[in-house]
Amino acid sequence: MTVDDSGSGEDAQGADSGEDPLALRLEGLILGAERRYTPFQAARSAGVSMELASRFWRAMGFADIGQAKALTEADVLALRRLAGLVEAGLLSEAMAVQVARSTGQTTARLAEWQIDSFLEGLTEPPEPGMTRTEVTYPIVELLLPELEEFLVYVWRRQLAASAGRVVQAADDEEMVDRRLAVGFADLVGFTRLTRRMEEEELGELVEAFETTAADLVAANGGRLIKTLGDEVLYAADDAGTAAEIALRLIETMAHDETMPELRVGMAFGTVTTRMGDVFGTTVNLASRLTSIAPKDAVLVDTAFAEELIRTQDAPASEADAAEEAAAAEKEGEEPPVYRFGLQPMWQRPVRGLGVVEPWLLTRRDRAP
Repeated sequence: MTVDDSGSGEDAQGADSGEDPLALRLEGLILGAERRYTPFQAARSAGVSMELASRFWRAMGFADIGQAKALTEADVLALRRLAGLVEAGLLSEAMAVQVARSTGQTTARLAEWQIDSFLEGLTEPPEPGMTRTEVTYPIVELLLPELEEFLVYVWRRQLAASAGRVVQAADDEEMVDRRLAVGFADLVGFTRLTRRMEEEELGELVEAFETTAADLVAANGGRLIKTLGDEVLYAADDAGTAAEIALRLIETMAHDETMPELRVGMAFGTVTTRMGDVFGTTVNLASRLTSIAPKDAVLVDTAFAEELIRTQDAPASEADAAEEAAAAEKEGEEPPVYRFGLQPMWQRPVRGLGVVEPWLLTRRDRAP
């Protein structure tokens, strides 16, 4: 494929993909380059395999984009630098992936916080009649070089502090409330495994689990919040994305004979976010649902189920789905296609949260 060097390429691509023109302009401003490459072209230009490039990108927390022309010269340079560190023997390939993952997770949390608590406040329209979009671009244009230099300064200071074993005081930032889908994925029987396995073997299992989970969460559009050895916590902006991640985690782990069974619990609602972590009743409920989920199964709360039904990702019931399919067939129309199925489970008391009604989440056949 020939790379388009014209300045109108980005606008044309944005128009074709239906992306917001302001979002594309902001992306170009922040990245300092226009979209030029597909992932394959970027990997080839960087001199790395597509497999390694995908590992690096997923480790950095970026979703798979197929073969869309969405990468820039900076993306190529980043791949080239990481691969160069491996080729020079300074880092092993596994360590380079870890560097990409730790950097991606840390900066992702920083970026989320800056948008939620900092940039959003600065772009409030200063005058009546002005829209936020009219002030966002010039504000970002002014702030970007200053924030970039400040970021590098802080990173160097923190690196020096860690090297010198200097304890840094934690920042006390304001908490932000958001509505999110939150999921916990937990290895079943991990405590028993710790008694049977050697430490090195156990460490390899945990690392494999965390790596697989982190890649799946990132590739499917979620955000890895943290890993807790035998458990990972992730979040997504919508229930459908979180549901897809949960089922892919179950499906992927089930095909790996070295892994124990997995169980996932999810809840949807308001959470408090602070420096990349999440807190609140919704998070607690997701954790409790994980503890009572069957092996290789996903349990969700009522709010999560209602959100899937609202967005038409799941039918209210299989009976409703059958009626809809029959009505569509009678009218000669295509029946609704649902990605997920929901089955109400037994009501039960959950410690600290009262009585809850879990729902079993499944992947639904495409056929009605």
